[in-house]
Amino acid sequence: MTIRVLLADDQALLRGTFRLLIDAQPDMEVVAEASDGHEAVRLARSERADVVVMDIRMPGVDGIEATRLIGQDEDLAGVKVLVLTTFEVDEFVVEALRAGASGFLGKGIEPAQLLDAVRLVAADEALLSPVATKKLIARFLAQPSPGVLADSGRLVTLTPREREVMTLVATGLSNTEIAERLFVTPVTVKTRTNRAMAKLGARDRAQLVVIAYESGLVRAGETQP
Repeated sequence: MTIRVLLADDQALLRGTFRLLIDAQPDMEVVAEASDGHEAVRLARSERADVVVMDIRMPGVDGIEATRLIGQDEDLAGVKVLVLTTFEVDEFVVEALRAGASGFLGKGIEPAQLLDAVRLVAADEALLSPVATKKLIARFLAQPSPGVLADSGRLVTLTPREREVMTLVATGLSNTEIAERLFVTPVTVKTRTNRAMAKLGARDRAQLVVIAYESGLVRAGETQP
């Protein structure tokens, strides 16, 4: 199936460059362009985009608020947001993840990385970020803001296997990598991940990662054996 992509950035030149790159791929197409967050939300709905490549800093409604609006709209439940940022260490990235972004990349990425990111986000396969940036996210999430801390009591609804998979998802491992570690099939990993998401009300894997850190299931600096 063709991945329908919406580009949201206030720089027309950057949107044009991304459009040329994406439209040249046989498995994806740009269905619309937005210059601000308000337009991005409207077009995500009208054009039925699969993935929104979203800039954080835009005039009016910024990318974080636009991501939050998309995440809160039940009609847009299938829309994934891939955030692009100039500064990968910007704590706005963490706010974007809390708002419902499925992943993020720095604007200095190579073209092939952007295309792979769009495909992975569309497939809900993994949280996207370099290893160093994942650690930074973990550090920020370990210092939760008032009102956003996930209730650790919610985790009691998970089975031991679901908690185990959720912990590994939070380290950034893919379904295949988790399957190899646990000696199960990728389908089994996906099933357990989906069950954990449903029980915790997580929109996607990225939100599952946020909950894992905010609930204390995984802590900043921890690594899996």
